[in-house]
Amino acid sequence: MNKVTKIVGISGSLRKASYNTALLRAAAGMMPAGVELTVRTLHGIPLYNGDDEAATGIPQAVSELKGVIAEADGLLLSTPEYNNSMPGVFKNAIDWLSRAEDDSKKVFGGRPAAIMGASPGPFGTILSQNAWLSVLRTLETKPWCGGRLLLSKAQSAFDAQGVLVDESAKKHLREFLEGFAKFVQANR
Repeated sequence: MNKVTKIVGISGSLRKASYNTALLRAAAGMMPAGVELTVRTLHGIPLYNGDDEAATGIPQAVSELKGVIAEADGLLLSTPEYNNSMPGVFKNAIDWLSRAEDDSKKVFGGRPAAIMGASPGPFGTILSQNAWLSVLRTLETKPWCGGRLLLSKAQSAFDAQGVLVDESAKKHLREFLEGFAKFVQANR
């Protein structure tokens, strides 16, 4: 019996009507056969403070997300782009998830990872995605660079309920997911 490939997708936005969370929800419904995507957000993760970590340890929301990632075969980041780079709240969460060093290896080390993103701007999230590459390398993930998903003008790709309605975007997302799923399966 073939093992189900498990991927965890993390939205880098806290907005209730986040395009990146909506993109992950669309992705969850388009995964290839034998692959499942669990969608997670950053809600409940506080700002990183080494003093707080020393005094009280890793926050529960961080520990829970670390466990979900550690059990997954692959990691999919859905990133907004703020001021031509990654969102601070998303980087903060990844910084927490990399604590402590031994945990970082269990959570990120050797894990296949991909980046996608949606933005209302005309260039998608190209600069944010580029900024994430050095972080993923530092965390010793296996970044998949076989495809890019840069959904620009996202406000016209989703309906008022956050459902992906743009057929071209759906096609591109499906191709992106198929490529990443194959990469994850080849690197389990």
